Amino acid sequence: MAVLVIDLHFPEAGSLKSKRKDLSSVKAQLNTRFGVAVSETDHQDLWQRATLTAAMTGGSLTKLIAAVDGVERWLHARFPDGVSVERIVASLEDLRE
Repeated sequence: MAVLVIDLHFPEAGSLKSKRKDLSSVKAQLNTRFGVAVSETDHQDLWQRATLTAAMTGGSLTKLIAAVDGVERWLHARFPDGVSVERIVASLEDLRE
């Protein structure tokens, strides 16, 4: 299982409505492209910032890490100066301990 905490910066957003439009697109693409379950978890009231928490699962730890790497590459390409990603990746055995 992988959990990602994604901090985004929307420098062009001039209103919450503008941020929500961009954020909705990011969340939809994370879900459809990568199968990520994602939710906005902080900074809901700020125009230019958002924190998302995302969860992914995979058949093997190797495939899961590769998928997480893909998500990070996509985020950095989309937000070259406005994203940071913290990741926690654990196997099912790790979680059971």
